[in-house]
Amino acid sequence: MARELHGELVRRGQASELVALHPHPDDRTGDGVRVLGPSRHHPTTLRALRRAAAGAEVVVAHGSSTLQACALGLFGARTPFVYVNIGDPRHWTATPLRRARVGAFLHRAAAVAAISPHAVDLLRTRFRLPARRLHVLPNARSADRFSPPGDRAAKAAARAALGLPADGPLIAWIGALSPEKRPDVALQAHALLPGDVRLALAGEGPLRQEVAEAAGPRTHLLGALADPAPLYRAADLLLLTSDSEGVPGVLIEAALAALPAVATEVGWVSDVVRHGETGLLTAPGDPSATAEALRALLAADRARFGEAARTHALAHFELDAVTTRWQQLLRQVVRHR
Repeated sequence: MARELHGELVRRGQASELVALHPHPDDRTGDGVRVLGPSRHHPTTLRALRRAAAGAEVVVAHGSSTLQACALGLFGARTPFVYVNIGDPRHWTATPLRRARVGAFLHRAAAVAAISPHAVDLLRTRFRLPARRLHVLPNARSADRFSPPGDRAAKAAARAALGLPADGPLIAWIGALSPEKRPDVALQAHALLPGDVRLALAGEGPLRQEVAEAAGPRTHLLGALADPAPLYRAADLLLLTSDSEGVPGVLIEAALAALPAVATEVGWVSDVVRHGETGLLTAPGDPSATAEALRALLAADRARFGEAARTHALAHFELDAVTTRWQQLLRQVVRHR
C-alpha cells in the first residue's frame, strides 16, 4: 500500500519520496528505494530519518516497525508523522509492557490511520487515543493492475507463463512463508481435496525448506513473484490461512481480479471477504474446516462469487478514492502542524 499510495501521489503532482528504514529480504523490485540504515532502530537509521524528515512537511509511517522509529527519531522535530496501523494490535501488543510502550509511541503521532473501522475502535479503547486523531483509510489497490482474466484463453496463457498445468482446479496461496501465515494449514487442507485439485504457493520466508519438504506432487512452489497479477488470472480461487491479519492486500487484489477467496476469520479479513457472498470464511488453524470450505467454493458458482468480490472491492478499496482521502488527511495534519 505504501508503494501504491506513493505512486499515485506522484502521478497527481504531489512531491513524495518513498524510503525504507533498512534493507528488506523480500524487496526484489529494484526500484531504487532509498534505505536509511542497517536496521530498524539503529542510531544511524534514526539520524537519517530525522534528516530526511527535515525536508518534508509530513512523514507517513507505514507499518508497525516504523512507529518506534518515528516516535524516537522525530522526537522534538518540527515535522509531524502519521502512523498507519496495518495489522491487529491485539496480536503484537499482547503483554502489558508492550501495550504501554506502543501506546506511548502512538500518542506521539499527529494522526493514526487504520485500515478498518473495527481497528479504529480497538485503537481508541486499547490505547486511549482521542477520536479526533483516528482516521479510517482502507488498504487499497489500483483496479487497473488487477483485472479479471476475461476468458479461458487468458487463464490458460497465465498458467502457461507460470509453468502451471493447463487443466484442473487451481488454488492460489500468496504470502510470506512464515509461521503466522500458516502455509502448513494450506498444505494439510490441500491434501484432503480430490486428486485433480492443485495448489500454487507464491512467496519466500523462513519456512521455505519445511514447506518444500511437505509439498506433494500436486503442489507448485513459485517463489516470490514480482507481480502477483498473473497468478490471480491463472487461479480458480485464493486461499488465506493466516493466524493474524489486518486487511490483507492479497485479498483486495484477488477480489479486484474477480477471484473468490477462502480465508481465515481473523483481524478484519471480513471487511473484504463477505461470507457466502464474495467468498467463505473459516476458523484459523483448522485444516479440515479449510478443506471443507475449499471443496464448497470449488463446487459453487465461482463466477457469481467473483463478480460480487470485484464489485465490493471497487466500492471500498480502489486506490483513486482512497488516495483522495489521504490527501485530505495530510493537508489537515500540515495545517495543524
